[in-house]
Amino acid sequence: MSLIDLSRQIAIGIDIGGTNTKFGLVNHRGEILAKGQIKTEEYKQVEDFIEALYVNIKPLIDKVSTNTTLDGIGVGAPNANYYTGTIELAPNLPWKGVVPFAELMTKKFGVPCKMTNDANAAALGEMMFGAARGMKDFIMITLGTGVGSGIVASGSLIYGHDGFAGELGHTVVKPGGRKHWSTGSEGSLEAYASATGIAITAKKFRAEFPDSMLNQYPEETINSKTVHECAKKGDPTAIEVFRYTGQKLGEALANFVMFSSPEAILLFGGVIKAGDFLLKPAKLHMERNLLPIFRSKVKLVFSELDEADAAILGASALVWENK
Repeated sequence: MSLIDLSRQIAIGIDIGGTNTKFGLVNHRGEILAKGQIKTEEYKQVEDFIEALYVNIKPLIDKVSTNTTLDGIGVGAPNANYYTGTIELAPNLPWKGVVPFAELMTKKFGVPCKMTNDANAAALGEMMFGAARGMKDFIMITLGTGVGSGIVASGSLIYGHDGFAGELGHTVVKPGGRKHWSTGSEGSLEAYASATGIAITAKKFRAEFPDSMLNQYPEETINSKTVHECAKKGDPTAIEVFRYTGQKLGEALANFVMFSSPEAILLFGGVIKAGDFLLKPAKLHMERNLLPIFRSKVKLVFSELDEADAAILGASALVWENK
């Protein structure tokens, strides 16, 4: 009986974000052989987006095609339905309605395509290769353009009856609070703890404090990165932006802990570059709002994996899931 060389089986892993889409070729051992990215927001029609993916990925496949087998495509995307392979009513993507994404990808690339929520894909990557290795109960929170989540219980991702479980970013943390720019809901976690929400908070706070370093930047350049730069320089307003964001995040995390009693909550995405400016207030307010039975039990940690790699690895894992 001959052994299968797992390094020769490859999958395409794609992570679709509101701003950028990252992709890579991954072998069965979890090694990323090649990767790249395109701008999601530049493609107003999904067909043009898929064509751009093909144009960028096909040369990578051709380079590694010798003695390799392309088993399929795995995609992590906002509002992706695991069961139907569709992207449905995604508020942070340019394509509206229900998009039969997996079907379109299969037609273009000629191989099977499976999808899941982008945060679920990141959770799969973390469970296989990162800080959640060996964990059977944890929650992944992605803090990027939006706020996503992947919930793992008893070793399995929670999809729900319709494929859309795990939208913790759209849970309400402040009833009647800040109006979401896409959904219209008031007071959702995403409106405060995403990179977009942090920029809104920063613009509001800097208007109240004229001496803030944040006022040295043109308004259109204010984002989580500029807030972090000012916080590192000791600007009290920038530090308060992250403290306020961490408070809202921590209050939400307390609810999530009491919902599924995870071993850990992993924070993932561009916003975590803020480090302890965000983590310390988040941990403080999470613990403060927990029932005693849950306190000091749940680790709150940043992802160990490179932001792009975790999502690509997790998406590619979909290809071999249940095989």
